[in-house]
Amino acid sequence: MLQTGFTNRKNLLWMPLAVASALLVGVLATATNAGASSIPSGWTCTGSCGSLGADGVVSLSPIGNSSYQYVTTNEGTSGVGTLPSGALGSETNGSALATSLFTVTAGTDLNFYFNYVTSDGAGYADYAWAELFDSSNNPVALLFTARTESTGSIVPGTGLPAPTATLNPASVPIQSGTTWSPLGSSSGTCWASGCGNTGWINSDYTIAAAGSYYLEIGVTNWSDVYYDSGLAMDGVTVGGTPINPESPVPEPSSILLLLTGLCGGACLLRRRVIA
Repeated sequence: MLQTGFTNRKNLLWMPLAVASALLVGVLATATNAGASSIPSGWTCTGSCGSLGADGVVSLSPIGNSSYQYVTTNEGTSGVGTLPSGALGSETNGSALATSLFTVTAGTDLNFYFNYVTSDGAGYADYAWAELFDSSNNPVALLFTARTESTGSIVPGTGLPAPTATLNPASVPIQSGTTWSPLGSSSGTCWASGCGNTGWINSDYTIAAAGSYYLEIGVTNWSDVYYDSGLAMDGVTVGGTPINPESPVPEPSSILLLLTGLCGGACLLRRRVIA
């Protein structure tokens, strides 16, 4: 019986420490992954999406936010990311990210920045897009397209429907560099000619009719599932008002404070058990 009581006391001693360790692991995991996995509240992701700070060839956008949103074909879902209006055929897997609904009056301006990154080149022309939908999920306007090309401009995307937004710059030849963590194992790689990134491009569109809408972006592998591509987006504003608030990342000081509190509680219980 004495041995059993001692064993129970040992369990009481180590239980808070175990809880503290488990919670610490969870908090550290959140701090490590929050910037690469969270999306703004109310937004919807199908496939692989997230939020991230400056990383590889994708700097922070001209807006000045400390993070941006992205979609990627890396760990994407089969059949997702295909252009809703004017699909090419042979799309394989990808991802899509939709904002929450917003209500506007006629003539309201929709503005944002995007940056397309692709590790796939000649013969396997991946692409990305942005499209405006109404609250009944009807496509209203194809805002931009970007597609892997060996030479010339990759925005707008060759072979895709003409976009309706005003793009600045209007056409963009590929820039070298594919190092970007959302591409996974494809980061820093390049298949043949045409891979690289666009840098940040501004998209500006005037919504003609009053109503409720949402913006959706997508990216897809084409013809195969190898050598991934992705699209970063930031600074979405409607009538000058942001609709993508940044997702907070736990501060290191907060993590240390939590750990101190947990350990303090564990040590206090330990003294009580020994006493």
